[in-house]
Amino acid sequence: MDEALPPTGRDPYADLLRDTRGLKREHALARETWFAALGWEHKDDTLFELEMLLKGLVCFGNIQNHPGPASRTPAVAHDFHEELRIAREALDRAVTLLRSLLGNRDRAYTFQRYLETVLPEDGARTRLVRDTLTQDTPEEALFVLRNAFGAVLEIIDGLSRLGRIPHRLFGAVMATLTREVGRNTYFNPLQPLEFRPEFDRIRSVEVLETIQRVRMDAAHRTVALTFLALFRMLRYITLIEAIAAKPGQARRAYVLLAVLRSDVRALVGHLRSRVGDVLANGLERELMKVPAAELPARFSAIAEEIGWLRDLRTSLVAVGSHLRVEIRKAFEQDLPPPDAGVRGEDLGPVLVVVTAELRNAIHQSIRTLCFAVDRDATLPALADEAAERRASSERIRRDVWMFIQVLRAFLTKAHAAVGGVDHWGGTHSLLFVKDFASYFQQIGYQLMRTADYPRYDAFVGAVHRVRDVDLLDPERLNAVVSECAAFLQFLEALHEAIGRRSDLAGTEFDRRAAAERLRLYLSSSGGVSSPSAGAD
Repeated sequence: MDEALPPTGRDPYADLLRDTRGLKREHALARETWFAALGWEHKDDTLFELEMLLKGLVCFGNIQNHPGPASRTPAVAHDFHEELRIAREALDRAVTLLRSLLGNRDRAYTFQRYLETVLPEDGARTRLVRDTLTQDTPEEALFVLRNAFGAVLEIIDGLSRLGRIPHRLFGAVMATLTREVGRNTYFNPLQPLEFRPEFDRIRSVEVLETIQRVRMDAAHRTVALTFLALFRMLRYITLIEAIAAKPGQARRAYVLLAVLRSDVRALVGHLRSRVGDVLANGLERELMKVPAAELPARFSAIAEEIGWLRDLRTSLVAVGSHLRVEIRKAFEQDLPPPDAGVRGEDLGPVLVVVTAELRNAIHQSIRTLCFAVDRDATLPALADEAAERRASSERIRRDVWMFIQVLRAFLTKAHAAVGGVDHWGGTHSLLFVKDFASYFQQIGYQLMRTADYPRYDAFVGAVHRVRDVDLLDPERLNAVVSECAAFLQFLEALHEAIGRRSDLAGTEFDRRAAAERLRLYLSSSGGVSSPSAGAD
């Protein structure tokens, strides 16, 4: 694979940190100079929390980022008092961080508020307002946010005394905050999948080595972007856990949870809808650089690289599906909605449990991607070794059980279809096959890789042959049925073997939880027909 295509000589990891910020070059340099001059330890943590609160307030204004069941009360009938209180708590914390970053300059805020009350001439007041909107430096940009947030806090305090806060009023307040953040020159973190060199560096040596093993530029950039997004999510979780440990601040975590859900949605959408085109276009560009006379000699290596890119794309889609399911479970089942009015001392323990599960899911995604890039790579140790082994065994046992149910349902429908008459003339008869191909991509593919299934090539080839046609014939379906029956037998034996592992000793398999997880996978796939998730 290394000799298939010429090297590019670029570092897409560094390019991502530079190019996704949405800042003009002169503004980026001014921000870097300002940040370097800050003289206290852990300044990156302060800036990270501030920018994620800015983004979080904007995301929290979108009620699709709030926890709660999918069938919750319509927005027009909902009282947003609790949500407005949560936004106020987050806004107050953002003001505290702004004051820390402004230092002595924050005193100018009090003086400016005083002048607003004593200046009698409108011209002088207008000049004062114009001066406070200047953003020629990072300090001035922070001061603009300080002024705007102080005014919004006053508005929220007044609105909180109303009997009811309708959706449109809540939305108007949050839209005001969105505009203030969105037009800030130096502190606008709203661009999806953007990264900042101040706090988005990957520290894991194993992951950095994995990124460097990806030779093709487009694939390198895609892998680096996914890793950066996953490590950014881990940092959200660390911040949420710190907030959860303080009962008086725990409800502020809803704002950061909104950021997490928004970022997962953005990453999943990118992996599902854009990565295939990105990798294909990148491959085309690289192939065009190869002299025609060299193509015959490089044919085998190029074919190998194409196969590797196909597997990489499938793994990336599987990572996205896994994250989507974990976020749905956390938000729709585990977390109380903001309007539940759960006290901080009661919410904190819930957050600890939920973030622990999300952290494990993200760790799994990181290791899955490392394995997809290079099956011989050293996987990063992201948690306690014993706990990691146990979590890995539980996850694999659950995934094996889930795909056993998918295989059983597919085989039942396939046998019925083969036995029918004239069942291959309509579109409906094809749907369960296409659904199965989708379920395999989400669950089965990575499971097959992890378990090192010996008939991988035969199974994938059979699935591709029935997936890529508009009408099926019994011969192709029978080939898939045969492969699925063999894989089912393999998984049933594997499920029993995993249950006997020492790290799962004394741990009963939770079929109900696994069935619920399978339901989330199937409802997230967009498939029409779903297999039953009953007990064995």
